[in-house]
Amino acid sequence: MPAVVLAVSGGPDSVALLWLAARWRSKLKRGPRLIAVTVDHGLRSEAAREAREVKRLAKTLEIEHRTLRWHGAKPKSGVPAAAREARYELLAKVARASGATHVATAHTQDDQAETLLMRLLRGSGIAGLAAMSTETSRDGVWLARPLLETSKAQLIATLNAAGIGFADDPSNRDPAFTRPRLRALMPALAAEGADARTLSRLAWRLARANAAVEVLADGAERYLILTDRDAALGGYDARMFAGLPEEIRLRLLKRAIDRQGHEGPAELGKVEVLLSALDRAMNERQTRLKQTLAGAAISLAKGRIHIHPAPPRRRRPG
Repeated sequence: MPAVVLAVSGGPDSVALLWLAARWRSKLKRGPRLIAVTVDHGLRSEAAREAREVKRLAKTLEIEHRTLRWHGAKPKSGVPAAAREARYELLAKVARASGATHVATAHTQDDQAETLLMRLLRGSGIAGLAAMSTETSRDGVWLARPLLETSKAQLIATLNAAGIGFADDPSNRDPAFTRPRLRALMPALAAEGADARTLSRLAWRLARANAAVEVLADGAERYLILTDRDAALGGYDARMFAGLPEEIRLRLLKRAIDRQGHEGPAELGKVEVLLSALDRAMNERQTRLKQTLAGAAISLAKGRIHIHPAPPRRRRPG
């Protein structure tokens, strides 16, 4: 059975994941190899001690443990996001080297609710508001979130009942960061009925709606290709494309840009602006339009929308 990497920081959520994974494996006749990994980001002096505590607990549970460190200069801003990216890269590296198919993280129902709120404040679309899924592919491995429907309070109660200690990271309450500020608002939101369970349920419902729209987008993409006499030329017939619902057109446009571009996923807001420009050009019967977005070149010519890789940007002499 393939190995599973467990992301264990030492906080209550991840320690509960470690303990529950050990119990799960013990109930299997032939359980997977479990590898607990703690990432020391080098941002707090207590992190090394917390990693040693996780190692001690893992040993009592007969689970392998490794401590990895995030080396190099740390950014002056956007530290949580940079640390998260570094952590996932290190976890995926261990998984690939160990033959593990999955990296399990301890995201909870509370994390799901906070993620929904963060994306709501950023004006995300349906896909963004669907928040986190139970399983996603990243860096050649699967990220699994088995505790996504479990509250933090339940996990803490479980650890307390088992007599297992855990670390308290003060950065989780630091108002300098967005997530702790939203976390501080949760009691007031819960008093109005928007508790973590309700917000998490909303995220699941949006994920369900997003999956349905994706199926419709798949069908629309096949329809454009199969009914387009000039499909071999690439791109889309502008008239047929214009006849589709706006949300479908946005998704098809973003898909094509993400496939052809070389600067990462296109931002939804910028794709919306591009679609407006295309619609305006087609309504005004303009014969030509050229724009670039996320490393892709988008053009309207002779009744077709073409999307190709854009030439690399010229570097300015330093």
